[in-house]
Amino acid sequence: MRPDLLSRASVLRAERKPFVVATVVRAQRPTSAKAGDAALVLADGTLDGFVGGTCAESTVLSFGLRSLASGESTLLRITPSVGDVPASVGDVPVEEGAVTVANPCHSGGALDIFLEPMLPPPLVHVLGDAPVARALVALGGALGYEVATTVDPALAIPADAVAVVVASHGHDEEPVLTAALRAGVPYVALVASRRRGAAVLSSLDVDTSAVHSPAGLDIGARTAPEVALSILAEIVASRPRAAPPPPVVPPSASLLPVLE
Repeated sequence: MRPDLLSRASVLRAERKPFVVATVVRAQRPTSAKAGDAALVLADGTLDGFVGGTCAESTVLSFGLRSLASGESTLLRITPSVGDVPASVGDVPVEEGAVTVANPCHSGGALDIFLEPMLPPPLVHVLGDAPVARALVALGGALGYEVATTVDPALAIPADAVAVVVASHGHDEEPVLTAALRAGVPYVALVASRRRGAAVLSSLDVDTSAVHSPAGLDIGARTAPEVALSILAEIVASRPRAAPPPPVVPPSASLLPVLE
């Protein structure tokens, strides 16, 4: 990958912006793209880099966005002949682990392009610096989560947070719980005993029915790491099940310009 694309990818990761790396892994002449050429497909439908002429780009954009939505890697095969396309499922010809699109561009070239989605790790926002909060950081990384802790209740909850855990043990719990509920964070939890948790929730002026308190699954946890484990297990159990990717109709051959 070109150095400028590597730099752009690093910036996107730091900004927690999802993207797809499209890499040409095989090129059958005549094509303008060569094996090793690459591009980044962004969620706004832009393509940065080079994977062939505009004929190939439109197809890469369509299936790159599909890969971004599903979170699954795909080998995209762009072939010039309908006869090269295997049996189809719905509107998209497929093989195991690959999709094949007939783009009868005038050049007659074919491309195999690997589409790899780069999604930011799910973010868990934690209020507190107590042992449970520190254990969430230690265990969360191993499970693929990014756990960000703070002791500042005024710190804005990131818009893409999948969970908010209040583990401050009595300090500034109410404003963070209220902000998380109003923001519609998928998982909100309060680390507290059943009695104290009920008292805290009853003092809030928002619907608290979605708050997990006591936080975590009932696994008989005793130590801070065990409580953190139970909370992370509940976050995993509460996350939405993956939806099937949206249907994609391959670009119309009559609308595609010539592959350079």
